[in-house]
Amino acid sequence: MESVKLQKATFKHIEAELYQYPNTVKEIKKRRVELLHPYLEEVDENQGGGVNSVRAISRPTERMATRLTADKRLRNLEEITEAIESVYSDLNDKQKDFVRMRYWSGRNNASPVMIAMETDVSERTVHNYKRKIVEAIGEKIGWL
Repeated sequence: MESVKLQKATFKHIEAELYQYPNTVKEIKKRRVELLHPYLEEVDENQGGGVNSVRAISRPTERMATRLTADKRLRNLEEITEAIESVYSDLNDKQKDFVRMRYWSGRNNASPVMIAMETDVSERTVHNYKRKIVEAIGEKIGWL
C-alpha cells in the first residue's frame, strides 16, 4: 500500500494544533462550562399559571447532553485533542521529549539542532520524529 503524503498546508495546520494543544484543552473546559451553565436560561413566559401551565416535562440532563453533543466547535476541539493524546501516548520517551520541547515548552525558537542535542538524537531523527508524529495525528483525525 502506497503511503499518502500530507499537503504542506495540512502539515502546518496540524503543527499549529500541536502548538495550541495546551490552550485547546483549556478552551474545551471553558466551552463545556458555557454549554452546561448558559447565562441565559429558558424564560418561563407563562408565569401566572393559566390553562397551559404544564408545557413540557423538564429533562435537564437530557438537555445538557444534547447541548454537549450538538456543539460542533466542542466536537471539533475534542476530536483534535483526542488524536494528539492518542498519538502522544504511543510515543517512546525520546519522542515525547521532542513533542514537549518543540511544541509545548513555550520556546518557539527551539531549533531542530538544539532539540537534537538536548534529546541526544541526530538532527535527521528530529525531522523524522516531526514528520511521523504530524502524519500520525493527521491520520487519526482523518485529514490524511
